[in-house]
Amino acid sequence: MSDLILYQRDYCHLCDLALAVLAEAHAPDFESVWVDDSPQLQQRYGTRVPVLRNASDERELDWPFDAQAVCAFLSIPR
Repeated sequence: MSDLILYQRDYCHLCDLALAVLAEAHAPDFESVWVDDSPQLQQRYGTRVPVLRNASDERELDWPFDAQAVCAFLSIPR
């Protein structure tokens, strides 16, 4: 299981854009979690999605982000 989690919603065009940005940044494997499946996640993330979370240190990167921001968040040399 990956430490990276992308919180997203069904039918979310911003979430689709975030997936493209993660691919552009060559982000490592991550888990996709749909906040629509959980009242607790809906309350926590609501309209903030997409949100990239590093579960190992609990940092979060809120949308909007680009490939450079993802690389900085993940400490990936660009």
